[in-house]
Amino acid sequence: MGDRADYPAAEAGDLHRAAFEEAAVGLAILSPAENRILDANRHLCRLLGYEPGRLSGRCLTDLVERPFSTEGVQSWLRADGRPVEVRVTRSGAAGRTLVVAALDPDEAVRAEQNREALTAAGLGEWRWDAGSGRITLSRRAAQILGQAPGPSMTWQGLRDSLGEAERARVGGLVREATERGRPYFFESRLVRSDGREVIIGVRGQPLSDPEGGLVGMVGVVQDITTRVEARDALLGREQRLRVAASLARLGIFEWHMLDDQAIWENERMFEIFGRTPEDGSVGKAEFLNEVLHPDDRKAVRAAISSALREEGILHVSGRVRRKSDGAWRTIEMAGRFERDAPNRLPRRLIGVVADVTDRRLAEERQSLLIRELHHRVKNTLATVQAIVGSTARTASSIESFYEAFVGRIMSLAHTHSVLTEDTWQTASLRSLLVNELKPYAEGAMEGAADRRVSLEGPPVDLASEIAVPIGMAIHELTTNAAKYGALSTRGGRVAVTWSLLPGGPAGILRFEWRESGGPPVEPPRRQGFGSRLLQRVLTTQVQAEVTTDYPPEGFSLTMLAPLPPRNEALNPLA
Repeated sequence: MGDRADYPAAEAGDLHRAAFEEAAVGLAILSPAENRILDANRHLCRLLGYEPGRLSGRCLTDLVERPFSTEGVQSWLRADGRPVEVRVTRSGAAGRTLVVAALDPDEAVRAEQNREALTAAGLGEWRWDAGSGRITLSRRAAQILGQAPGPSMTWQGLRDSLGEAERARVGGLVREATERGRPYFFESRLVRSDGREVIIGVRGQPLSDPEGGLVGMVGVVQDITTRVEARDALLGREQRLRVAASLARLGIFEWHMLDDQAIWENERMFEIFGRTPEDGSVGKAEFLNEVLHPDDRKAVRAAISSALREEGILHVSGRVRRKSDGAWRTIEMAGRFERDAPNRLPRRLIGVVADVTDRRLAEERQSLLIRELHHRVKNTLATVQAIVGSTARTASSIESFYEAFVGRIMSLAHTHSVLTEDTWQTASLRSLLVNELKPYAEGAMEGAADRRVSLEGPPVDLASEIAVPIGMAIHELTTNAAKYGALSTRGGRVAVTWSLLPGGPAGILRFEWRESGGPPVEPPRRQGFGSRLLQRVLTTQVQAEVTTDYPPEGFSLTMLAPLPPRNEALNPLA
């Protein structure tokens, strides 16, 4: 190729002019004072909306939206007054030739100030080139990853810094996003080259050529270690709180006062109120006017008002109607009113709810049992006193006194033991009979009437107020039969039958004691303690009708005793 001197000057000038006019970027030649355009090419005229040649001679102040700066991203004005973002660079020996290139919106925001903002936000930029396989890192990205800025690492190197499970997860996520041409995001733990472990958040976007082939990826990376650790700690505290609330069977709620909306945080809240998530939660108005028991509304309103006026702590209890079955349940509620700032009205109430129905019933039952125990001890002491006096009056010797007294006390103790072991505080009639008659029975006591002792009747549980006197009566009947009646001989028989007849609050017990096969019976000449107990105690304490008969073939007793109703306060299933 020849030197430039081989071309005529005019021809060289034409070539320079053609190159100037046909350049793919805007070109402008400034005046020596740099305040006016001496010449501009067609591309710059089109970019600014002017006819070719119409920019020559115009002042820069007419074209630049803000004071003209030497280089960089600037905003110039088109002929119609609309701004256009351009990037300006200087060229030529004197620097008076401007190269003006239009920017698309994405390119326009990639100013140095924006880069500084990315750095301030903790974001570092990166680019991966598919041809070389290298990742180019900005300074901030390199700082986060523990690498040198620029093309300092490969995609494989980044993968190697991840754990094995993370490599598979991240690789699959990026591969799927690349196949679909979509952006992606992932969080992962990464071990830097200096051994420090960090948690990074990565956003990326695949880049494709016109034929759709992958040419690279661009994105940003952020160190989110502190944020993730704080988030995990918060989630851990929330999880521990939920576990504790679940074990304590507490419902957790928030009530937002301005719009009277409640947020129920766990399933226990729905269980307590007998609602489903489809039913939704209950706001203050519905709670006070429909769900809460009418007798408790005044106290609950007063407690809420007091908590709002004073320290903001709410403690309240009341009965609520469960939606699922309409049952009344007793709840206790505790919470704190939260304020946005001091001296401002509370914004929300955060609290817990406990269903204490079973606990309250247990407390009431325990109180009743204590009263029952006091009453029973008092009656027992009176009974013991009566046993001592009567036994002493009827005993013929110290030995006979001791034998009769100990037997009666043991019978009394057994009856109390049976009552105490039963949740309902009742005693089985059959158990009382078996305890007294078992020493005299030969084999089982149920079944055939030819057994020495036979028992026949339905299950009957005696309430405590009648179990003690009936137990004492059975003891006296058994003692008399063993000393003087059918059980004093080998051939004697005792048959006990009972049934329940209609009448009274809980039915009438018909009880029959019949002896046979013993010594001939004669009516007693005087009334002993046993006889007085059978007649007086059963009549006064049990309100029973007692009939005794003394035919020669064997003593018999018939008792009709009204059964008292069960005390529902002692119901273990209530």
